[in-house]
Amino acid sequence: MNQIYRWLGTSKQNVHQRLNKEIDKNAEIGQMQMVIRQVREDHPEMGSKALFRRIKPKTMGRDKFIEFYGNYGFKIVPRKSFRRTTDSSGVIRFPNLIQGRELTGVNQVLVSDITYYEMNQKFYYLTFIMDLFSRRIIGYHASKRLRTVDTTIPALKMAMERINQVSGEKPILHSDGGGQYYSKEFLSLTAGKLRNSMCKNVYENPHAERVNGIIKNSYLRGYNPATFQELTRHLKKAVYMYNNEKPHSALNYLPPQEFEEKLKQKNKCNNQLLKTVNPI
Repeated sequence: MNQIYRWLGTSKQNVHQRLNKEIDKNAEIGQMQMVIRQVREDHPEMGSKALFRRIKPKTMGRDKFIEFYGNYGFKIVPRKSFRRTTDSSGVIRFPNLIQGRELTGVNQVLVSDITYYEMNQKFYYLTFIMDLFSRRIIGYHASKRLRTVDTTIPALKMAMERINQVSGEKPILHSDGGGQYYSKEFLSLTAGKLRNSMCKNVYENPHAERVNGIIKNSYLRGYNPATFQELTRHLKKAVYMYNNEKPHSALNYLPPQEFEEKLKQKNKCNNQLLKTVNPI
């Protein structure tokens, strides 16, 4: 191989650097599509130059961003609804493993998403991982960039504190098609511990979308952070309040933490009853 590299007038290190740069670019493009869609819901008339200044993509300059903006169908067209298009060539996709699935307990399906938070005319990013059965947020992170190492990796490492204790069938991790969910760094952490699942559109991941809105609008907007450090601190408080004090109608109006505790106690009582009925 070294001889081939010499014939090409390059080096193995240079080839790998170019490859890694292209991988980072594809990952950022995949997630930027999702972020721009979310921004459009709050700012229907925000154009490409304003978006570029807010998002500040790592892998492309302004002209390349504007080209991407047009090629992927984000141009504002008067009197026409916004339509998102996705070019999935070269993109890893996983099948939707949760469609039609009936849940019976925690640690069966986890859902995740990345959303933006606008502060001082800048965009920051929030990543959440939530247990779908109990609605408890088990992983989260605030970041300044959309890179995998800044978003899904820290949130997943936090969630792993719980996932590593799960025995039996591996939990499903369901997400959108953003590059942060199929990067090699992310997949190296999920390998052997989680089953990756992806939705084809946002309507197949509604619970993750909902928790985004709850944390942003019901908590962070009220806390009104002014700096990134404050955003990080208030995010921790928001997740705690959500997990421990916010009642959910789907959980018999219990907060997620209390719901899990009652579920654990119920399962413990049922196991003791089974041992009494069927002693070994």
